[in-house]
Amino acid sequence: MDQQTNDLIKNEIEKNEVCLFMKGTPDAPQCGFSMATSNILKVLEVNFKGINVLADPKLREGIKVYSDWPTIPQLYIKNEFVGGCDIIKEMFESGELAKLLESKNISFKAKN
Repeated sequence: MDQQTNDLIKNEIEKNEVCLFMKGTPDAPQCGFSMATSNILKVLEVNFKGINVLADPKLREGIKVYSDWPTIPQLYIKNEFVGGCDIIKEMFESGELAKLLESKNISFKAKN
């Protein structure tokens, strides 16, 4: 991965408390897994930045190298890689995701 791509990824992760590297955008996801992950964040009313990896092939490959994780979407919370769609879904259903957001002082809406 080139330095420019690495810096771009690092910058987005450091600048945004909750950062989702996804295919498409939160308003127009381009894959089911990206849609599911961004919808979970929307349900929790988490303020997050969606980054469209389809906009740049270097970014799409670079994020996989950066996290050492082979699939997209990838969720970062306060500089920490949390996981992909399946992990986020499990964490959401078990309440772990809410606990993680709380522990990192990220505002969200608790589910009833």
